[in-house]
Amino acid sequence: MTDDSALFSLPQQQQLCPLCQQPLVMKSGKNGPFLGCSAYPACHYIKALHQHETAIVKVLETEPCPECGAALAVKNGRYGMFIGCTNYPDCHFVVHEQDEQPEAERLLCPKCSNGHMTERVNKFGKHFWGCDNYPKCKFLLNDQPVSGQCADCDFGLLIYKKGQLFCADKRCGVKQPVPD
Repeated sequence: MTDDSALFSLPQQQQLCPLCQQPLVMKSGKNGPFLGCSAYPACHYIKALHQHETAIVKVLETEPCPECGAALAVKNGRYGMFIGCTNYPDCHFVVHEQDEQPEAERLLCPKCSNGHMTERVNKFGKHFWGCDNYPKCKFLLNDQPVSGQCADCDFGLLIYKKGQLFCADKRCGVKQPVPD
């Protein structure tokens, strides 16, 4: 019979915090495991165990980057597929989604009155609507915005939820009459 305790007594190579030279320890967070400084909260150093790498799916040789002239590529990243420059990290050009709504149908943000409400998708695939003037304006809605005004508080936007209209102001939220 072999002595298994000898296997566990071997010293592991301990990584040290580059900021304070204390040992790093395995911790768990909402995005999974990571290495953190054992001197926390005095030292806030963390190191991801899994890097979120971007993989090039296909290089678009005929499409030059408008910023640096290098070829563009279809890439697969942390939040899905996108088109970006092959000269990254020297060039940070990324093609953003074009708004599918015509300019006439875009709804003005009721909070800042400068931005427009745009549909977005979070990292879990859930759709939400937010002001395109973010981060200056942080107005968000979980339900689809509809043009209109609240009959109760005069808020300048309604939301469509479960086949009915409601005031988009979270403090009001009154059910609105559906137009004929």
